[in-house]
Amino acid sequence: MPARYPLAELADLPEDIRTAILAVQEKAGFVPNVFLGLARRPAEWRAFFAYHDALMLKEEGSLTKGDREMIVTTTSARNQCLYCVVAHGALLRIYEKKPLVADQVAVNYRKADITPRQRAMLDFAMKVCDRSHEIDEADFPPLHAHGFDDEDIWDIAAITAFFGLSNRLASFSGMQPNPEFFLMGRVPREKKQAQ
Repeated sequence: MPARYPLAELADLPEDIRTAILAVQEKAGFVPNVFLGLARRPAEWRAFFAYHDALMLKEEGSLTKGDREMIVTTTSARNQCLYCVVAHGALLRIYEKKPLVADQVAVNYRKADITPRQRAMLDFAMKVCDRSHEIDEADFPPLHAHGFDDEDIWDIAAITAFFGLSNRLASFSGMQPNPEFFLMGRVPREKKQAQ
């Protein structure tokens, strides 16, 4: 299915956005469609990626990069967002060094090969995803018992909420995952030959 909105052309973008996208391309080897899909509206692109980076790249707290991607993959599957499940599932496989984990958490995180701590994290994320209006004081002690502090819990909820927005933008716009995402973390990367 083609995207409903065309991807922005790199050459037509403001310099700051073009520079940021080229940096991603340099690191990943390709430009993930989300960067060009959202770049058609530069002010929104800047706001989106500022919040994304604040949540996903922060150094503080006990959530690992794998934990963060696990939250995204699991809740994006619940929201039926193809783009986010495939793209963030690829990152999850890489960070956790487990080629099966993204498929497992996307289908049924309760049966996935994850730790009890991660299961408690995902139980809370799924409640935020599905029934945030039901969150009450009883939801916090199980997380504290696994070593999450109140700031970690905020991160779990904020990542879930932010990607709820992202899921809806990707889904309604028909954003498609790049083919490169499907194999990432499943097969070993080719090593560059020594020159």
